[in-house]
Amino acid sequence: MSYIADFEKALEVGRPPNIKALFPNSRALIVSGKVIDRAMLRKGKAMTMAANGRSNLVIRGALLAAQRAQAALIIEIARSEGGASFYCATNYWNMARQVDALCNELAITVPVAIHADHYGIKSAADLPFARTEIPSMFDAGITSIAIDASHMQDDDNLLASLALSSVIPAWAGYETEVGEIKGTAGLSSAPEALFLVQGLNAHDIFPDWIALNNGTTHGLEASDAGIQVGLTADIHSALAKYGVSGAQHGTSGNSSERLREIASQTRTTKANVATALQMISWGVEVNDYGNAILDANGEFIKVAGQGVTEELWAQMKAYAKDKGWSKGNYKSLNAPFENRIMGQPREIRERMARRVSDFVFTMLTEVFNAQGTARHAVDAILEAGSYDLGPKVGRIESPDEWTEEKIRARAATLCTDKGPEGDFSD
Repeated sequence: MSYIADFEKALEVGRPPNIKALFPNSRALIVSGKVIDRAMLRKGKAMTMAANGRSNLVIRGALLAAQRAQAALIIEIARSEGGASFYCATNYWNMARQVDALCNELAITVPVAIHADHYGIKSAADLPFARTEIPSMFDAGITSIAIDASHMQDDDNLLASLALSSVIPAWAGYETEVGEIKGTAGLSSAPEALFLVQGLNAHDIFPDWIALNNGTTHGLEASDAGIQVGLTADIHSALAKYGVSGAQHGTSGNSSERLREIASQTRTTKANVATALQMISWGVEVNDYGNAILDANGEFIKVAGQGVTEELWAQMKAYAKDKGWSKGNYKSLNAPFENRIMGQPREIRERMARRVSDFVFTMLTEVFNAQGTARHAVDAILEAGSYDLGPKVGRIESPDEWTEEKIRARAATLCTDKGPEGDFSD
């Protein structure tokens, strides 16, 4: 049967309850993150982009690219970017509405998940607020979430995740994390990852993805040290029987060749891309690593006739200078300049989205091996006959062996290096 015919069927059964309630007449196939993960696994040696939607035009460009590649896609924003404290106009409560509107406007027929990335829990004191805020996010159309308590010790990380499990729908995509993303310091280990995944499994929590500190960082990078592919593959191998896929953070600082290795040599199915998309949309020149190229004076190079107008770029630079923001802090320009960006002439907005689209299409088809995965996603929905694909692997561990007392005792036996203290905000 044709893809469009199956797409119509998937629209009927594949949209989660919150999406159907919010957008009852929509033709956007917004799905659980589980669907996206399963599509990549069905194709094999494939991962898709989790495009960080810091602006409306980035989201537009990513959707256009996914449609062209017929690739299942994730649109996401992190808590530091679009939570209660934010530096982006896109947030946890308007992201699904933007995606739905754009999918209908652009006739997008590929499945898209709406992911709340890096929902950071820094201490147990964050839990009461999180229990209220997380349901509000699902009310607003989130279909997948990353509970990131990696800033805490291993036992507290696991216990925080267990404490929040009741406010996350069972059908939703779920990502967990071990090890803060801080470059070559405090690298994650297989025992740490096993501890977290086994403890979750014992309590009927079955992560779709696990994020690791595997050598990369967030934001702009000065070197290509990047992802340690071998370490990642070893940890994924140790977790194999639990069916957990990898979520690769900080891809913007890694070469296309290294990202191809991650797709082909590990169980990674989700690759976060943020900084590169922001810079590309603005018209900044970037290299293969997704890093902005600097001139002899250490300044960003703005490509003439690309991205924002030259006048707006000058305003953005002046604003950053007045705030004393360094190059890595240019991300904070997103919120104050979103409306000015959207108020530019149509041809400027279109060239911004087109530049993002071209980059994302190349990554999906030439690096991530994600082309054609929309078909796999729709097939997974139709085979399940539901928006809820269920866990890949059921409970293996005994809950009696993972009480709080035993969790703390087990954690005390782990030999882990968390790396230096500091602000490693995601």
